[in-house]
Amino acid sequence: MVSARLILALDAMGGDHAPSAVIRGANLALRRHPQTEFLFFGRESQLRPMIDRMRKLRGASRIIHTDDVVSSDEKPSVALRSGRNSSMRLAINAVRDGEARAVVSGGNTGALMAMAKFALKTLPGVDRPAIGSFFPTLRGETVMLDMGANVACDARNLVQFAVMGSCFARSVLGIPQPTCALLNVGSEDMKGGETLQEAAALLRSLSFPGEFVGFVEGDDIAKGTVDVVVTDGFTGNIALKTAEGTATLYTEFLRRTFRSSLLAGLGYLLARPAMHKLRKRVDPRRYNGAVFLGLNGIAVKSHGGTDALGFAHAIGVAVDLARHGFIESMRQDLEAAGGARAGSQVQAAAI
Repeated sequence: MVSARLILALDAMGGDHAPSAVIRGANLALRRHPQTEFLFFGRESQLRPMIDRMRKLRGASRIIHTDDVVSSDEKPSVALRSGRNSSMRLAINAVRDGEARAVVSGGNTGALMAMAKFALKTLPGVDRPAIGSFFPTLRGETVMLDMGANVACDARNLVQFAVMGSCFARSVLGIPQPTCALLNVGSEDMKGGETLQEAAALLRSLSFPGEFVGFVEGDDIAKGTVDVVVTDGFTGNIALKTAEGTATLYTEFLRRTFRSSLLAGLGYLLARPAMHKLRKRVDPRRYNGAVFLGLNGIAVKSHGGTDALGFAHAIGVAVDLARHGFIESMRQDLEAAGGARAGSQVQAAAI
């Protein structure tokens, strides 16, 4: 039974607009999740004046002071060694020690992954944590992983990602039986290299917590053909950045078109309500909050450049995962899939 009192650890110094965006984001999130309490890790001299101006947030917050901050350009290995007392590390430790149910940070992604993996460890059956997130499609929303944590992956890694991604889709998107596919150069069964073929064979043989449907192509991501798209971190990160760039491109095209003439400007005035709905639908802040899947604890990565609204959505992801018992659900899914280790017994059965 999940307690109504939910405590989250926030790296108050992580992100381009910290600590302001973190504090204001927490204040926004508190309106949607009034049973939430926050542990703010950072420089108290900066945090206290802002928090004290927000009455409800002040009553639901505690500040843990530290002067140390992980910089955005710090190497993960350096941060791991020298950042033991940083706001990021102390926030992660709060989850490890059971003081908080989840950690949210907009700081250095590599450092956050390295510290979280070191402090929280991975769940049994997981070799490498993956970064999972979701974005809008024609059918609603789709989960995609890995988004950049693992540049090179073998078949076993992809199988683990599929299990973890399906669990994520059930917890965050509320899909009881998510469909899952491997990203490939074609949807035909014979397409793809040896790693993809091996991963597909393993997924078809496992007791899978969802429905594995085979392969999908790049355009299937935006179509929403499946609920979970699985790929390696190199491909996933390129797909993510391409989607972000395309959205920016078309936004600029629309802006220039509506400013091209007086008639076009009048057309914008007529279309403004619809344009507002469109802008809200594709607003990246609404999809902020990537999750480090496979860790023995909930760690959510906010985009470093987001504002208060975006950070509030990242907090919302952490709240949803904690309330749905995400870690325990994933542990059970991994066990049901044979630990998703794709060890010698599973491989033999698949072959």
